[in-house]
Amino acid sequence: MLRFLPGFLKGTILMIFLVVHTVAWVPFIIVASIFKYLVPVPAVRRGANHVLNWIALTWMWIDNAAFSLFHRTEWEIQGVENLNVREWYLLLPNHQSWVDIFALMKAFCRKIPMLKFFLKWELAWVPFLGFIWKVLDFPFMKRYSRETLMKKPHLKGKDLEKTRKACEKFRDIPVAIINFVEGTRFTPAKHKKQKSPYRHLLKPKAGGIAFVLGAMGDQLNRILDVTIVYPGGVVSFWQFLCGKAKKIVVRVRDLPVAPELIGDYFNDKAFKEGFQHWLNELWAHKDNEIEEILRREAASAAVAE
Repeated sequence: MLRFLPGFLKGTILMIFLVVHTVAWVPFIIVASIFKYLVPVPAVRRGANHVLNWIALTWMWIDNAAFSLFHRTEWEIQGVENLNVREWYLLLPNHQSWVDIFALMKAFCRKIPMLKFFLKWELAWVPFLGFIWKVLDFPFMKRYSRETLMKKPHLKGKDLEKTRKACEKFRDIPVAIINFVEGTRFTPAKHKKQKSPYRHLLKPKAGGIAFVLGAMGDQLNRILDVTIVYPGGVVSFWQFLCGKAKKIVVRVRDLPVAPELIGDYFNDKAFKEGFQHWLNELWAHKDNEIEEILRREAASAAVAE
């Protein structure tokens, strides 16, 4: 019944629900955060972190259920069958829209630990969400432009130091770290400006992921190469809420944390070149996979017509 409501009405109802649902969890998060930050007992703080992660996972599960009630989106998800909530993962998805986050929630909720991703520093000030992200130890990155670093050279390396400190917090409880290695959402304009060698992707940035692997490589169990495709065209967050995403494909490829992926990216030239080659090969595979999915879906649509 709810799936057949007009798109604008569905989007409005879901937007209100998401806001109310998020705000409803805030009192529980505040209570848990009091124990996390004010009680100087390691066991209590670890317990508070477990409670906070349970709240976040429950929040995601309820949101997924709400989307299922209102949407007729066809989901094709492959490669999540043998995952474990008690292991540490590094996820490497392509990035096209804010909807990517909800696609990852759908694909991985209760299959791997809580998803945590690097956020721009400015997002720390988003009402409610900024507070929640901070309490849940989402790492905030403040990237400095080349011009800023030239004027203030003492800032060089500060963003990587924040990454290292953030990774240290992930050692006590299993976590799934998401790294959007393209650094920004794909658009045709950005693709053209970059002169990207890939058809459907921007150039990957290796420094951040190499640093995470260097800081946590001994603890990470697996790398998950995640490919997200919108066969009917990329949709915005609002379009997604309105039910405009007819089909979303998520493919997951399980990769080992090989010893050759752990090293000093910033001081070892040979390691840096090898790591970039590995990441570029991974991105080429992802690009071919996206092309294959889009061709398959276009052929199926042509036959249906």
